[in-house]
Parts: sequence; C-alpha cells; structure tokens
Amino acid sequence: MAIKHPTQTTERLEQREQQMRQAEELLGSLPQTTGIAKGLFHGRFIHDWVFPYPTLSRQQSIDTKAAVADLNQFCDQHLDPTAIDRNADIPRHVIDGLADLGLLGMTAPASFGGRGFSQKQYCRLLEVIGARCSSTSIFVNAHHSIGMRGLLLFGTEAQKQKWLPDLVSGKKLAAFALTEPDAGSDASNVQTTATPTGDGATFVLNGQKRYITNGAIADVLTVMARTPVDGTDDTAITAFLVTPDMPGFRVTEPRMEKLGIRGTATAKLAFDQLHVPRENILGPYGKGLKVALTVLDFGRTTFGACCTGAAKTCLRLAIDHARTRRQFGRSLAEFELVQQKLARMAAWIYAMEATTNVTAGLIDRGLEDYMLETAMLKVWSTERLWTIVNDAFQIYGGAAYFTDQPLERMLRDHRINQIGEGANEVLMSFIALTGMRGPGMQMKEVNEAMKHPLRGFGSFAHFAIGAMRLRMQTPDVPLDSEELKPMGRRLGKQVKRLGTTVQSTLVRHREEVLERQLVLERIAWIAMELFATACTLSRLDSELVNGDRSNQPAAQFFIADSRRHVDHCFAALRDNDDDRLLATAQSL
Repeated sequence: MAIKHPTQTTERLEQREQQMRQAEELLGSLPQTTGIAKGLFHGRFIHDWVFPYPTLSRQQSIDTKAAVADLNQFCDQHLDPTAIDRNADIPRHVIDGLADLGLLGMTAPASFGGRGFSQKQYCRLLEVIGARCSSTSIFVNAHHSIGMRGLLLFGTEAQKQKWLPDLVSGKKLAAFALTEPDAGSDASNVQTTATPTGDGATFVLNGQKRYITNGAIADVLTVMARTPVDGTDDTAITAFLVTPDMPGFRVTEPRMEKLGIRGTATAKLAFDQLHVPRENILGPYGKGLKVALTVLDFGRTTFGACCTGAAKTCLRLAIDHARTRRQFGRSLAEFELVQQKLARMAAWIYAMEATTNVTAGLIDRGLEDYMLETAMLKVWSTERLWTIVNDAFQIYGGAAYFTDQPLERMLRDHRINQIGEGANEVLMSFIALTGMRGPGMQMKEVNEAMKHPLRGFGSFAHFAIGAMRLRMQTPDVPLDSEELKPMGRRLGKQVKRLGTTVQSTLVRHREEVLERQLVLERIAWIAMELFATACTLSRLDSELVNGDRSNQPAAQFFIADSRRHVDHCFAALRDNDDDRLLATAQSL
C-alpha cells in the first residue's frame, strides 16, 4: 500500500475544506422546508406531500384530454422520428405545428398567450412526445421547461412583456446556457465572467458555453456568468438574458455531431466582450445559482414524463414482439425469463408515472422546496428507463440492432438521460448530502452543546427526545384500502430505519461523508426507492378505493421488488467489498 506524503495529506485536507465550503454554499442557498424527501432522512413520513394522490379538476381533465388528442393527431400526421434522426434536424413545420398547438408555452399565463396549464397537465403532454421522439421532447423541454422558465419565474414585468409573448407563441425560441468546459454537473464552477462597466449600466461577458440545446437557433438565452461581489474579492453567479444579435455573441459550432438525440441543435457558444445591459439581469444579482437550480427542477419533472412515455413505447414493442415471435415451438411471452423483463417494465412504468405525477403536484400546489424530490425523480426514472430500453432490446434480439426498428434509435437517444441536467452520480451524492444535511446540522448543534452543557442543555434535550422518538415510533402511512395497510406498515419501518441509518452514518464518517460516495449512493437509492414506493402506494390506494384493480398486479410487484432493493442497500452499508474495490481502482 502506498504511503501518503505529508504534502499530499495537506492538499487532501484543503480539497475537503473546499468541498465543504462549496457544498455549504450550494445547500445554504436552498430553502430548508421539510417535505417528503427530507423527512425520509429524519425517519419521518410527511404524508400530506404524497396523500391524497394528486388528480386534475374536471375542467383540467377535459382540457388535457383534448390537448392530448390534438397532439396525438398532429404527431401521427407530421412527426417522423426516423427522419428527424436521419436528417439530424427537427423540421421547421414541426416546430411551427407544435407552437400552433400551444405546446411551446403551455404553462404560461393567458395574459402572455399561454394556456395556463398546470405542471401535471404539461407532463401528460410531454409524455406523449417522449413516447414518440426523444429529440423533439428534449427540444420542447429546452425551450419551455428550462429556456423560458427562468423568465416566467424570475423575470421583471418589463422583461416578461418584452420577450414572453413571442416565446410563448413560438415565434422565438429559448435556450438555457449553463454548461461550460469546466462546469457541467458542477454548476457552481461557471467560469464565464460578467464584468460591470464603470457606470454599472452594462456588463461585459467573456467565456464559452457548450452542449447548449437550441443554442444556435434560440432568440433568447438565459446565460449564467460570474459577477463580482461588491466590497470583496469574491464572485457569485448571476443570470443574464442574452440575444444573439448582441455584438460579441458567436456560435462556434451550431450542431455538434452526436450519438443520439440527433435532431436537437446542440451548440457551442462563445462570448467575446459581449455587452449586456443591466436591465437584462434575470432574478437577483448574484443569485444565478438559485435561478439555475430552480429552473432545472421544472426540467426534471418533465424528464420523468418523457421517460414514462418512452418506457411505455418500449413495453408495447416488447409485448407485441414477445407474443408473435416463436422459438422452440412457443411464443417468447411464454418463457419465464421474458416474463420477468415484461413484468419489471410494467411495474417500473406504473411507479414512474405515479412519482412523476406526485412530483408535478408539489409544484402545482405552490410548495416551496421540491428540489430533492425532482432530483430523485430524474435519477430514478432515467436509471429505470435505461434498463427498460435494454430489456426491450434483448427481447427483440438481433432484429432490434437494425435501423428499420425503432429500438436501435431509442437505445442511442436515451443514453443521454443519465448525463443530461445533472449526471446521475453527482445527483445521487447531492440527494444523500442534501437529505442528511438536516440531521447533520442537528448533530452539530449537539456537539457544540456538549462543550457548553449549561447553555446548550435545550439543544441536547431536544435532540435526545427526537432520537428516542425515532427509535420508539414507526411513522404512519395513511392508507384507505385495508388490504394495502400491511405494505404501509412495512414502508413506515423502512423510513424509520433510514432515519437511524443516517444518524449512525454521520457518527461513523463525520465530515468525511462528503467523500464516501459508495455510502452516499446506497443511501440515495434507499431514499429514492422509498419515495417511489410512497407515490406508488398513494396511486394504488386511490385506484382501489375507486374500484379500479387493473394495475394492482404491477403496482404490488413494484412495491415488493423495491422493498427487496432497499433491504439490499441497507445490508450493503455494512457488508460490502468497498475496500477491495477501491484498492483495485487505485492499483490501476
């Protein structure tokens, strides 16, 4: 085993301190409301964030059904995903047609030409697009969910009046420019600078952006740049509204060649002494990171919807092929190993749809802090979709490998999902660290209290009562269906176990937990599965109460299978080969 040099140890400690400061900067900028996801890490079940299962009003249902019918009809007639992939372009008549349907501004208020759809309604429409063409769904998502979302949420009235009507109508397109050569999932590492002129009326942008969807075809871009903090040597990220007609705006590569989602216009951009007026600052000065993270929340819910649509297409294709393809005198659908894949697809799709609807419902209810839930949805649904695509491919066999079948394109298109809008490995660490922050802060207060017993007695007593309650009480999962209550009790026990596990993990690793990514991954998976199970139980409970048992087999299989995965992750926190794994990696 190599011996660490003292200089290496010092550098490692400095890096750890920097990581802690960056994590604190990021997490400290977020609201601290305890919702369903954060509650799980405390061993609590905040049931009113999940129950009752969110539904649309009667008028919303009518409007959504009509919009879905119109969109399906348009797609049948005009959307050719094979041609889009082959030509590496979404035709302008398709974009204009989607705009005419209102899809490019569906959630915007009617005062700006939008239809005022809720996030849940909008997710249903993105599911339709996601089921057909990943390039088109990502184009729409880049324009509506992240491109113009910052303007909707943070724009001044003057900014909205200037740009929203044309963006909502589709006359102009939007893009979101965050990613750089050194800033991808590490959003806080943006290097593009925005330096104010002497009179402060203008900011001069210099830097590069890459992998920007719609970057070369957008008329308005939300650009993240680093600005000085008055009176200090520090800088902070600020969001700017930039248009391509500003001198100094350059498209260095309009359409980067890609493996999949070839129809999207993914660009490289450069800003050379680009002057942006102060009135184009979007949101509070120096709070661009909050703008970016809030915008990405909306994109991640539609990610869940698009994944649901694609997964349903995979299941349909797999079932059709398994029933008609015969081997050894039987259809493929009669073999248990094929049935295993089909059943798992159906179970995950049911849970994916439930989790997307619950998460979108949090936004529609006006709740403030749903960042953890959207991150969980993004990671969980994209990981499950990748396995679904792979399983459908396997069922098809050699036929799937040829370009006359859609699965070849889908395999290429959906690999990006685990990378885009935050790489899943980074988001899993984010999920675990954000979730454990609350319990960690409590334990930090207790440690401080122990240094000053008289002054800190209240903090210590409060923590002790909470710890005792966590170990003595099992969270209640409110279910109306009697037959589901045993599943609810099992979920409550697992939530309780996560709470105690978080405490023991923090005690064991302390500040080094930032670097224990194998541990963080397991804790993140536990939390994601518990969240997905809660959403699935909520949906199934609602259906059973209303006499609908059509989805019961898939839902109950998911709940049971998810519970086994959670148990496996708990066991792996203590019984694992992490040391051997790391030793092998370090020997390479």
